[in-house]
Amino acid sequence: MGQHHDHAGHDHAGHDHTDMDFAEMLPLLVREAELYTPSYREAAAWLREQQPEPGLIVDAGSGPGVISGLLAATFPGARVVAVDGAGPLLEEARARADRLGYGDRFSTLEAELANGLGELEYPADLLWASRSLHHVGDQRAALAGFARGLAPGGTLALLEGGLPTRFLPRDIGIGRPGLQARIDAVHEEWFTQMRASLPGAAAEIEDWPALLSSAGLRHTGTRTFLADLPAPLSDEARAFVVTSLTRRREGLAEGLDPDDLTTLDRLLDPDDKASVHHRPDVFVLTAHTVYTATRTD
Repeated sequence: MGQHHDHAGHDHAGHDHTDMDFAEMLPLLVREAELYTPSYREAAAWLREQQPEPGLIVDAGSGPGVISGLLAATFPGARVVAVDGAGPLLEEARARADRLGYGDRFSTLEAELANGLGELEYPADLLWASRSLHHVGDQRAALAGFARGLAPGGTLALLEGGLPTRFLPRDIGIGRPGLQARIDAVHEEWFTQMRASLPGAAAEIEDWPALLSSAGLRHTGTRTFLADLPAPLSDEARAFVVTSLTRRREGLAEGLDPDDLTTLDRLLDPDDKASVHHRPDVFVLTAHTVYTATRTD
């Protein structure tokens, strides 16, 4: 599929939440969004060129609200609504808004994205959906719901695809070279199965501009934003790498080669000098692609 679905084991938006440990998930979700804030900030600046003064911004599939806050900072005159199906994540988003000083123009709405955007007070001038649409079985229907939630002239910004995240060189000196590429291949299979198991799952060619057009919107642009944290990493970024690889190890173990599992175990062993806890060559590199479209009627 060539898509970036960096969510194995910690998906949060727009789907069933009954089997998830939010206390465990929250720190990772927050850390990931904060780590990628520079690229999200670039994306928000690009959106500001298209919607300079939106009255209402909706963050569809907001999770703990890190990007909601970034949008609130980018558009200080806007009201921001975080929409998610997970109440505990929305509670964190609310606490974050109050802590960072935009709580007076921030609200939350608990709704599953498969059912639309819930009861918005009025249509959105800017609707942001970051890696949440692919957790809805019928993506075409969900996009139609997003379109209905837009005001005339409103912009939908859809973050899907991009490139898989890389943490390590191809040859890391232990195990067989190319470990992350093989992990990605197993993850693609997992992602396909996850999509097929969603309620109302419908296969779609992941041509996002075409899907946006099918929802009655006019596709206006595509841009990709680089998240580039070179070695040596900060402690926060290194902790993110450890957590991400740990969740890959836990979530994809059945599909990985035994030798690759052994290598992963070494990479995650804090007592092993070859582990990501200690090695100097660990980095974070990925790319986020954003598609925009407007409602013209």
